[in-house]
Amino acid sequence: QVQLMESGGGLVQAGGSLRLSCAASGIHFRINSMDWYRQAPGKQRELVATITSLGGTKYADSVRGRFTISRDNDRNTLYLQMNSLTPDDTAVYYCHMLYGDSWGQGTQVTVSS
Repeated sequence: QVQLMESGGGLVQAGGSLRLSCAASGIHFRINSMDWYRQAPGKQRELVATITSLGGTKYADSVRGRFTISRDNDRNTLYLQMNSLTPDDTAVYYCHMLYGDSWGQGTQVTVSS
């Protein structure tokens, strides 16, 4: 059973930065790709970024160049560094592991204009 717990969300002004963290339990973290998703009010959940077990990364067009996904396999922790935030980035952010289709509870990010 995988457990994922996000943290680091909050309220920030446009142009600001936040770093999200996702702590994972269990032995599966280092061998699995990990994702960050987000869901804004009234919108579908969307994939923001993916990092493979070997560190390869992919980003949604809307965040490329502003967000950086990373992982620390020794700490079983996934990160999302978010810079140059805009109000359009306001959403609940979730980490996801394909193994077991595991999701965290989400962390709210609110960007004020």
